[in-house]
Amino acid sequence: MKKTNENFFSKVYQVVKLIPDGRVTTYGAIASYLGSKGSARMVGWAMNAAHGLEDVPAHRVVNRMGQLTGKNHFPTPDLMQQLLEKEGVSVIDDSIRDFDKIFWDPEVTLDL
Repeated sequence: MKKTNENFFSKVYQVVKLIPDGRVTTYGAIASYLGSKGSARMVGWAMNAAHGLEDVPAHRVVNRMGQLTGKNHFPTPDLMQQLLEKEGVSVIDDSIRDFDKIFWDPEVTLDL
């Protein structure tokens, strides 16, 4: 089972690396793109395991409501927001402002 998780995590990281600066996507959108609709939680586990990987911009992955639910898995609780704001993303009360406008959908943007 571990090898399967590693393969899935690797695919998640490949998608996350493609999220443009100043844009965000959701755990569910990544899962759906990878053909695992309903596996948003598994994408979350991959993001939690990604914090030692400097080339995976985990701060760009939020929940389906645009909330920074993963912020507590960063070295400091405000780092996720700081990284997003550095890219021009406005965050108010742990929620992405204008979420619908900066949402990046891998199913629309990437070739399947």
